[in-house]
Amino acid sequence: MISTMRENKGKKELFTFGSGILLVILLVHLLGLIRGDRLIFPGVGEISRAFVRLLSTGNTYIQIGVTLLHTVEAMILSLLTGVAVGYTEGLIPWVHSLLRPLMMILRSMPMIVLVITIMVLCPYAWVPVIAACAVLVPLISEAVYEGCRRIEPEYLDVYRINSDVNARVLVHVYLPLTAGYLRQAFVNAAGMGLKVAVTAEYLVQTRNSLGKAIYTSSYFIEYAEIYAYALIMVLLILILTGIPETVMAMRRRLSPSS
Repeated sequence: MISTMRENKGKKELFTFGSGILLVILLVHLLGLIRGDRLIFPGVGEISRAFVRLLSTGNTYIQIGVTLLHTVEAMILSLLTGVAVGYTEGLIPWVHSLLRPLMMILRSMPMIVLVITIMVLCPYAWVPVIAACAVLVPLISEAVYEGCRRIEPEYLDVYRINSDVNARVLVHVYLPLTAGYLRQAFVNAAGMGLKVAVTAEYLVQTRNSLGKAIYTSSYFIEYAEIYAYALIMVLLILILTGIPETVMAMRRRLSPSS
C-alpha cells in the first residue's frame, strides 16, 4: 500500500513538473512575441534544435565534464568544511557569534564581486572551485548549526550521562538527528554550486567549460545556444539535486522492513 502511494505521488509530481516545463515554454514564446525580436528570443523550435545539436556534439560532454568536476570538487570541500564549522558552532555557541560576520559577508556579497576578488587572490584555474566554496560553506554550515539547535535536549542528555562529545557521538547522535538538514543543504548547495562555478568559468575563461561555451555563444550572438546551454544546466542541477532522494529510495528498497 505504501509503495502504491509513493508511486501515485511520484506520478503526480512528474505530471506537475511536466506542466511546469510547458509553462516555461509558453513564457519564452510569449516573451518572443512581446519583444518582437527573434534574435534575442528565438522560437522554441530553434532552441530545441540547438539543444539537440549540442547534445550530439562530443565537445559538449567535455565541457559538461569540466564544469561538473569543478562543482563536485567544490561540493566535497564545502561539505567537509561546512559540516565541521556547523557542528563546531552548534557545540560551542560563541564560535557561531565569532564567525557570523564573516558568513554574513560571504552570503550577502554580490557573486560578481566575490568572483573578481578571488580572481585577484588566486590562480585562475582554482577560481571556479574556490568561488563556489565561498558561497556554499556559509549555506551548509548554517543548515548544520540550525539542525544542532533543533535537536531535542532529551536526546543529548542520554550521551552526556556516559561521555563527552567525541567522534562516536557525532556519528551516532548528531549526524542522524541532523540528516534532514544536511540533505536539504546538499540540494540547495548543488544547484547554487553549479551556477557559481559556471559564472566563475565565464569570467576567467576556463577552457573547455560551460562558462567558456556560454561566453563564446554570447560573443557570436547565438542566443539559441545560450538558452540551450541553460537547459543543459537545468538538467545537470536536476541530476545533482536528485542524488539524495535516489540514495534514500535505494536504502528503502534494500531495507528488510520494506
